[in-house]
Amino acid sequence: MVKGADGGTGRLGDGEKESAVNPPSPRPPVSPSATESPLSVQLGPLRLKNPILTASGTFGYGLEFTDWVDLARLGGLCTKGLSLRPHAGNAPPRICETPAGMLNAIGLQNIGVEAFLSEKLPRLRSMGATVIANVWGDVEEDYVAIVKTLEGAQGLAAVELNISCPNVEKGGMLFGNSPSATASLVSRVRGATGFPLIVKLSPNAPNLVESARSARAAGADVLSLVNTFVGMSIDPETARPRLSFGTGGLSGPAIKPLAVRMVYQVARALPDTPLMGIGGISQLSDVLEFLAAGATAVQIGTANFVEPGVSQRLVEELGVYCARRGAPVATLVGRAHRCGLPAGEAGAEG
Repeated sequence: MVKGADGGTGRLGDGEKESAVNPPSPRPPVSPSATESPLSVQLGPLRLKNPILTASGTFGYGLEFTDWVDLARLGGLCTKGLSLRPHAGNAPPRICETPAGMLNAIGLQNIGVEAFLSEKLPRLRSMGATVIANVWGDVEEDYVAIVKTLEGAQGLAAVELNISCPNVEKGGMLFGNSPSATASLVSRVRGATGFPLIVKLSPNAPNLVESARSARAAGADVLSLVNTFVGMSIDPETARPRLSFGTGGLSGPAIKPLAVRMVYQVARALPDTPLMGIGGISQLSDVLEFLAAGATAVQIGTANFVEPGVSQRLVEELGVYCARRGAPVATLVGRAHRCGLPAGEAGAEG
């Protein structure tokens, strides 16, 4: 049975090689004031009550999980990817289980931004949820139009740009795989919204660190990484792909070491950039690993399909852990960078 979250990997690029040779200063721990909750975290302009969020595409619009989770207890929830108009996604079959993970090619099915604002957001707001609207489009103008539609919405905490979905024919990963395309899109969206801006990076990018650097320089407040990476499963009897789209996005525990490595490398290269880590998280130890790698918060993905209440459980377990240590969660961020890890262990080309 699957236990994990979204994730992926990419090759170590030239920018990463340079950072390994001349690493920046280690990330200093950041402690909240005495009046704040020991679980609260600050990601640029975004203050969250705790670092446990749910990942886009794995938690519906949040309302589907209220039998298992008190949404107000979570650090936040990232909505299904919202498009300018309703989108049906790909034809089935579009999901299959793999060893220690799953492949999906849902294709960003959603009700559209207008229906989200009228049907979903008011209910989420009444429940005290911290809502992050994940958005996507085929072209830059789509993204800009969506964030302008969201502007001023009551009950919205931030916007997350999906520039990394591998399961659509246009848009998505096409933006995330090119640093110049990333910079152009992020710059335009930054100029169109006053909400905190999160950019979800593609693990399939030729050089993830350069993509991260481009997104940050163009105006991203926070980076979330990683999305799923491209995989395939073939039925040995029919010799046909198990997904109608052919390929799909791989997620779950199988990709956690890759995701941790990528978070570590981006944190090492961009030590002042707030990060959300994603990839194979289902246990407290997974959360602690991503925090040590340099993430200030994490998103829970595939594990929601196996254990619908996993996100709230992790909030509770993290609270107990911090109480026992007598230290706020912010002090756990970036610990691996303060342990003197040799530069050569930052990652290797594969």
